[in-house]
Amino acid sequence: MSLTQPLASDHQLARLLQIGIVLEEVIEARAAKHAAETDAELDAELRDLLEGASAESADHRRRLEALVDDLDADTVPFEEIQMLVEAQYEADEDFDGVLYDQLCNEETAYKFYDDLIGAIAASETSFGIDRKRLVDVLTTIREEEAAGVEDVTELMEARQ
Repeated sequence: MSLTQPLASDHQLARLLQIGIVLEEVIEARAAKHAAETDAELDAELRDLLEGASAESADHRRRLEALVDDLDADTVPFEEIQMLVEAQYEADEDFDGVLYDQLCNEETAYKFYDDLIGAIAASETSFGIDRKRLVDVLTTIREEEAAGVEDVTELMEARQ
């Protein structure tokens, strides 16, 4: 399945939303892991950023799950989606440095939602969910990911 083509069915949309859910789970877990490993007394700013990113990803996951629940479509088994996310977005890769890792996560999520919104806009399919609501939720999540990229970038620049 490619995000370069318009979506043709609720099943495709559900599958892409599930990929977003797994992507958010990966980001949430990685940010939480890094936050737990960051000494709050030595680097409170970094720990706050990571804890905020983890909480935001959990919220994004819940919003995406609500969209999938509202679709009348068969979903794909979690394990299959997880493999797709890892293959497409290198979710299992380690990166040098906590901030670089978080930046990669935020940028990947932003790009995914930007591509998904583009695929929906290019589609003439009537989905089993209100298109305006769908696009509004995804646009809000994309904007929050863009803000996350900015936050991480600002912290990286402040440390140079």
